[in-house]
Amino acid sequence: MLIYNGLFFVSGYHVLIWKGIGYIACMLGLENKTFRKMQISLKSWTLFLCIFVVGSTWCWAQYTPYFQNYDLSQYNAGNQNWDISKAKDGRLYVANNNGLLEYDGLNWELYTIPNKTTLRSVLAHDQKIFIGSYEEFGFFEKNKTGKLLYNSLTKGLHTDDFLNQEFWQILPLKEAIVFRSFLNIYIYEKGTIKKITPNSTVMSCTVIDDELYVSTLNEGIFKLVNGQLQAYLFDEKLVGSKVVSLSKNGQNLLITTALQGAFLFDGKRLDSWNEEIATELKKYQANSFSTLPSGDMIFGTIQNGLYVTNSTGDVKYHINRANGLINNTILSQYLSDDGQLWVGLDNGISSIDLKSASTFYNDVSGKLGAVYDVVNYKGRIYIGSNTGLYFLDNNNDLQFIPGSQGQVWDLKIIEGDLVCGHNNGTFLVKEAGLELISAQTGGWVIARAPGKESTYIQGTYAGLVSLKKINGNWESKHLGKTTIPIRFLVFDDEHTAWAAHAYKGLYRIRFNENLNTIISVQNYEHKGLSSVYNVRVHKVKNDICIKTNDGWQKYEAILDSIVPHKVLNDTFGEDSYIISDDDTDALVLKRQDVISIKSLDGNSSDVSLESKHIKDRIILGYENVSGIGSNQLALNLNDGFMIIDKNGPQSEYKIFEPKLDEIKIDGHSVELAEGNDLEVPNRYKSLTLELSSPKSTNYHFEYAIVNIDSTHWYKVEDGEIQLSNLGYGEYYLNIRTKKGANDVSKSIALNLNVLPPWYKSKIGFLVYFILSAFIIVLFYYLHKRKINKEQALITRKYEDEQKKMLKEKTIENEKRIVELKNESLESEVELKSKQLANTAMALVKKNETLLELKNELVVHKSAFENYYAYKKLIKKIDGSIGHDDEWSIFEYNFNQVHQEFFNQIQDKHPNLTPKDLKICAYIKMDLSTKEIAPLMNISVRGVETQRYRLKQKLDLESDKSVVDYVRNFK
Repeated sequence: MLIYNGLFFVSGYHVLIWKGIGYIACMLGLENKTFRKMQISLKSWTLFLCIFVVGSTWCWAQYTPYFQNYDLSQYNAGNQNWDISKAKDGRLYVANNNGLLEYDGLNWELYTIPNKTTLRSVLAHDQKIFIGSYEEFGFFEKNKTGKLLYNSLTKGLHTDDFLNQEFWQILPLKEAIVFRSFLNIYIYEKGTIKKITPNSTVMSCTVIDDELYVSTLNEGIFKLVNGQLQAYLFDEKLVGSKVVSLSKNGQNLLITTALQGAFLFDGKRLDSWNEEIATELKKYQANSFSTLPSGDMIFGTIQNGLYVTNSTGDVKYHINRANGLINNTILSQYLSDDGQLWVGLDNGISSIDLKSASTFYNDVSGKLGAVYDVVNYKGRIYIGSNTGLYFLDNNNDLQFIPGSQGQVWDLKIIEGDLVCGHNNGTFLVKEAGLELISAQTGGWVIARAPGKESTYIQGTYAGLVSLKKINGNWESKHLGKTTIPIRFLVFDDEHTAWAAHAYKGLYRIRFNENLNTIISVQNYEHKGLSSVYNVRVHKVKNDICIKTNDGWQKYEAILDSIVPHKVLNDTFGEDSYIISDDDTDALVLKRQDVISIKSLDGNSSDVSLESKHIKDRIILGYENVSGIGSNQLALNLNDGFMIIDKNGPQSEYKIFEPKLDEIKIDGHSVELAEGNDLEVPNRYKSLTLELSSPKSTNYHFEYAIVNIDSTHWYKVEDGEIQLSNLGYGEYYLNIRTKKGANDVSKSIALNLNVLPPWYKSKIGFLVYFILSAFIIVLFYYLHKRKINKEQALITRKYEDEQKKMLKEKTIENEKRIVELKNESLESEVELKSKQLANTAMALVKKNETLLELKNELVVHKSAFENYYAYKKLIKKIDGSIGHDDEWSIFEYNFNQVHQEFFNQIQDKHPNLTPKDLKICAYIKMDLSTKEIAPLMNISVRGVETQRYRLKQKLDLESDKSVVDYVRNFK
């Protein structure tokens, strides 16, 4: 449906109407020409109806229970939502244009069926989610990993049986499930499907007291008995009408139709139900129906939203686009056990809280703006907002009071008058408009002066103002002394008041006797005030109580100082503050997102408001609760206010343990083992734990890793715990549901075992063991081999050393032998030298003797008688002295002693004569000149001459001795 300035245009739903009429035409056998005439007629009638609606239903707003809209951007699926059902675990399922929507209280998820067609019906029953679509019905069921998988029930049926049929309803009937199309009814029980075909188009089915009632277009209402349809009710009033539902109404049966209104059937007679709601149903086309346990009824319409009535049909609430519903076409509704009404719309989904006695006034026009105060004055509700002053007329239409443009801070009934603290001053509210009584801007707060009649002190932008009513007229006076903006003001006694600066500081102000002059203003910033910012001052049970950023304090008169207020800090909480007027009989506190009402008379129990009801609508820092009746309070909000019935029931939203829906490792779903134990491979990239707590509301999840820090709880966004970079080992997780500041559920435990890398696992250790054993064996083998090798080397080395030693010993022995031989040779040479020397000496002696003998003979030559005998004797003597054989023997012996001497010296000095060689040999033998002379048979002088000649032949220098050269010659 599209709405523009109150005018309704039928856009999407008429397709359904034409399709239904097409089925009906086929059943009735109408020709195409006749059917087109019906279409033209119905379109004209629909246009007329829409125009009529414009003139009769337009209003800006009215009181409604709390409801929340979910638009297309939130659930990310098709716009139309044809049916709704809720499972026992709290999950919501919606038959949507694009498939099956699942909502767990935090997140929406879409599931599709194989043919991707629009889902028309859904039923959550016994762990299964049954659905109906075009030429298809079946059920979704969770597998072991928590994922919904679809199972078709039409596979065993003949295609012709449900050709071109859509299944619009699914109902539980004892142990069976009923699927309804316009032409047939299919009953699924214990794995078998039974088909029932009525004689007329089936408009709806209803189960009452475990009995199935079937409403048809032209044949009336039937009842299923022993698997067969039996006529139950036929009346001309129902012929051709779409029966939306059947329900019990006392002892009667209430029959709701789309356009003919409603009827009561007492078992014998069918009468029109002529109540207030019946007219609305005829006008706006009823389409869905539910009954509350209290007997109240809920009617959904095609054109004008939702009606909630009492058991007699009187309208209690009307919820439509005018007061905030996202769409006026109600396609489906589902009433859960917790008092929540879920509504499927032509464009969106809404949730309506019917359990709470508190209601809301919502202005969707945008005129009202942010509300700062609400008051009930002479039976009329006045509303002060940032755009001006308004009131609600008898039809609850919002009316603006001319001249009140601008910020309204405070509305107070004093002395029977309604006083308005405005940005432009302070005004009296009259029937015709406003009357200025003080020009001081910004009337924030008014406090009654104790002990003084008709005297009030007002806190404004520019300080304190005195307001007095004298002879029916109000007089005002600025009290001077201070021009600070004062937002909070309470009296301590008749002449003393406490004032809190709008932004910073706390002051104690003393007045004169008549309260028309300020005597003193004392700043208590340095008298124990824990914080000078955001100071609020209240009087609670005769104590001056101060709220600062750091908690609650109170004024201690004896000490004239501000001290901590332990009772309020412990009872209210350090971060709580009062948002109600001091003159109300209940104390209203706000702490974080929670608003609670504490009774001061002790006769009523404390009440807490559901934070989701006011979330994003509360005016932070300027929250205000004012009394508008004996048991009613009004909480200001953006674009409206909330009326709280102190004695009425409030919605009690409990929180439940979280459920682990699905576990994904690197995007792949895995099954959770028994005992909530989960093994995670070491080389994982991401571990996702998907959580839900569908029965809880306005909640989030937290988890703590117990074996790391059991006191640190991590907040979970969107119901998914994302874990990564966990080292191997065991992790013990506690997961809980949390609501508000302190409301938590029981924790569930999850044991994660991140497997070690393969090289630290059992396989790794087995590999290590095998490798270690192999290495040990290899080491042993190599070590043994090394030892053997070293032993062999040592043996070889020892043998080599032995051989070397033996060789050395042999060499040494050989050397020794050589030495001995040399020694022997040397001895022999020495001996031979001695022998040679002895021989030489013998020769010398012999020759000397022969020479002496010769000389004697020469001397005694004359004594010889025979000269020839003499000559012969001399010749023999000379022959003996120079005998060659002797020299040969000498030369041989000399060579034996001095090997190759002659050869070597001849090689070096080839010009040496035998005589030279002889003299060299004699010099080598260390013979003196005198000793050589006889051997050579020459004189000593001749020897020296020979030696001189020898020196020349040897080319010796003058300073070189022949003797040294020959002796050292080798």
